[in-house]
Amino acid sequence: MSVLVYIDHSEGHFKKASLEALSYGAKLASQLGVTAEALLLGTVSEDLASLGAYGAVKVHQVGQESLNQLDAGRYARLVAEAVKATGATVVVIANNLCGKAVAPRLSARLKAALVAGAVALPDTSKGFVVKKNVYSGKAFAHVSLDTAIKIIALNPNAYPVSKGEGKAEVSALNVAVDPSKVTVLSTTQASGQVPLTEAEIVVSGGRGLKGPENWGMIEELAKLLGAATACSRPVADAHWRPHNEHVGQTGIAIAPNLYIAIGISGAIQHLAGVNRSKVIVVINKDPEAPFFKAADYGIAGDAFEVVPKMIEAVKKLKGMA
Repeated sequence: MSVLVYIDHSEGHFKKASLEALSYGAKLASQLGVTAEALLLGTVSEDLASLGAYGAVKVHQVGQESLNQLDAGRYARLVAEAVKATGATVVVIANNLCGKAVAPRLSARLKAALVAGAVALPDTSKGFVVKKNVYSGKAFAHVSLDTAIKIIALNPNAYPVSKGEGKAEVSALNVAVDPSKVTVLSTTQASGQVPLTEAEIVVSGGRGLKGPENWGMIEELAKLLGAATACSRPVADAHWRPHNEHVGQTGIAIAPNLYIAIGISGAIQHLAGVNRSKVIVVINKDPEAPFFKAADYGIAGDAFEVVPKMIEAVKKLKGMA
């Protein structure tokens, strides 16, 4: 028996969401009195044994380069094979783009109960109950799982990465790898120094910035804070910013530690994609903007006056001014 954690990766590196999932899985394994093991499909440049520092006792790898491209059906079959080979009773996977595609297919293959969007460790005092987000993060549900194998898709940034000491045993998983039915014609690299889905700080702009020519101050503030940049849907629709930066109900849902919204009114569709942020700061010249009701901190002022002062203050704090 074990808890098996799927490790997602990109460009040779482990994704932060997967390290969160592994930390979560290791804590859950301790809670259940079993071991935590990790599964990686494809190849990475990082040392697989280093996953032991996050709680994995053993790392299973299917090391074919063809697996570096996402093929959800193929991944689900291989993870199911790994579950059978390791005797895992719980599978933990990040509820990111890959996890959302793989977890439901895996659930169907294994006839296993799935909780997508988990935000806390299961309550095992009376069964196996998992807390998750519902209604776009407006409420929580407690879901009881009673199948022999259980699957938990953990929301990114819902559980902290816990790194200690130790090395994991690494072994090749001997399973047949069928040809992919997916052909990747091209890959477009998202702009920005920090991936939006993994950013702990996000600086976002809306129509209040008046045009793409004013985005320099957003990018400067983000760079100073080590943050990712984002935007509201009208901004993306107007082609001021690329669509991969659009956050909201119809864009990317994020949960950073700090979300700074500049010139965004806070329509319910936008709020649905960012309301899991730990702290929300709103800057808007309209004191009646709906976003202020959801904000932890608000500044009712003109962004073109407030943001430059913020940049100046951050530079001074960092000894750059």
